[in-house]
Amino acid sequence: MRMYLGLQIPTEAGNEAIKEGTLPTIMNKFIDTYRPEATYFLTMNGERCAHFYFDLKDISLMPVIAEPFFTQLGAKVTCCPVMNYEDLKKGLNQLLGAAAMMR
Repeated sequence: MRMYLGLQIPTEAGNEAIKEGTLPTIMNKFIDTYRPEATYFLTMNGERCAHFYFDLKDISLMPVIAEPFFTQLGAKVTCCPVMNYEDLKKGLNQLLGAAAMMR
């Protein structure tokens, strides 16, 4: 299942993680393990953020994925399933097909 993982890292925690060298280590471990199809880094509301789009093989991995960001970076973590345009078209076609069958 294609997932979005968003991180918002408090400035002080991010500063400390940079000084200690743990910020790149934590990011690299996630990227090397889950091989996101897209990764973006940005700032929002004055804090460091990361957005990842990746394939989640098993929902039970969510604690494994999120906890390092919570515990080591104090990050706010957002995770939700996402669709690309092809997924949306497929879903809409299924919806329209089901609606036509109900008529």
